[in-house]
Amino acid sequence: MNKEKLTLLIGGEEIGRRVAELAERISADYEGKQLLLVCVLKGAVIFASDLMRRLKVPAEIDFIAVSSYGSDTASSGVVRILKDLDKSIKGKDVLIVEDIVDTGLTLNYLRSSLLNRKPRSLKVVTLLDKPVRRKVEFTPDYCGFEIPDHFVVGYGLDYDEKYRQLEGIYVLDPEL
Repeated sequence: MNKEKLTLLIGGEEIGRRVAELAERISADYEGKQLLLVCVLKGAVIFASDLMRRLKVPAEIDFIAVSSYGSDTASSGVVRILKDLDKSIKGKDVLIVEDIVDTGLTLNYLRSSLLNRKPRSLKVVTLLDKPVRRKVEFTPDYCGFEIPDHFVVGYGLDYDEKYRQLEGIYVLDPEL
């Protein structure tokens, strides 16, 4: 029977402080504008909720679901849109809210796809960035934490739909 070991990487209070800092920066950058958050489901939903509550600019939210993992701990490299946006983003200031940037393949695909829909502006905020794993050149506009090459769970991130509810970010070490 497989068991997983969890080791705390980033605590909930530290995440809260960083989300508040990101919200301040984003609010300053979008002052006087109406922002549309595009939350990448399911992993970014907690981050997007916490970020949105701290913004000082008017913001709407929409959701998109993409898949590149399945039940594995490594990206498959194949990106599929599972749920598309409900409304047009044409002419809007759009901020993609992502939980983690790993290979960059998913965000590169998503950014390209959304740019084709003619938003006024398009930026990306990610809670976690793992640049050591990049397969394509990609740099998020806003980043909460740069992390080493570990598979992480918690604060919305999962492994086979488990661990999303954890307040912190944990390294998942599968053991046999």
